[in-house]
Amino acid sequence: MVREITDIARTHLAREGAAGLSLRAVAREMGMASSAVHRYFPTKDDLLTALIIDGYNALGDAAEASQHDRTDPADRWLALGHAVRDFALDRPHEYALLYGSPVPGYQAPQDTIAPAMRTTLVYGRIIADARPTSPVAVSPPAVIAPDVDALRSVMPGVPDEVVIPAVTAWTALFGAVSFELFGQFGDTITHRREIFDEGMRSLARYLGL
Repeated sequence: MVREITDIARTHLAREGAAGLSLRAVAREMGMASSAVHRYFPTKDDLLTALIIDGYNALGDAAEASQHDRTDPADRWLALGHAVRDFALDRPHEYALLYGSPVPGYQAPQDTIAPAMRTTLVYGRIIADARPTSPVAVSPPAVIAPDVDALRSVMPGVPDEVVIPAVTAWTALFGAVSFELFGQFGDTITHRREIFDEGMRSLARYLGL
């Protein structure tokens, strides 16, 4: 029943967006009283949380699968980047729920954090594993130590001077995907996969991978 509710909610998400999601509308499509749906999801926020967790886990599955049988750091980075892009293009409304505009009045609870971290941890392992063979020659970071310490938790053993460039590259990946998905390229960029791939290769060089 939970799966059926969330499956239908995803179709409503695609049509109405997160702000327009309605438990009553989901119940109506299922031919149920809204009180029956409330047994599984007491509020709309509970349903949104379930959709967010499902989305993060689906992206995490794709990110982890992208690393199978890959050992070269640059190859792993490229595979991860394309996994994120493919997920966004295949499931745009779920990607928008995760990385688009915040839903008015919704505050994500703590139980969304672990699923959200799965893809980031894949990236952190790529950076951490690459350190012995791909040192990055950059200046020490102009950032306070507590920030670096918190960021380093996802890439253990990585020196301070690598942490901030790694965050910059991670941000650039999602920025490139969001620009494409949300129509910022317009008609200017037409060979989008090729442009994305070359951008990810440039970031690999930036990271010393």
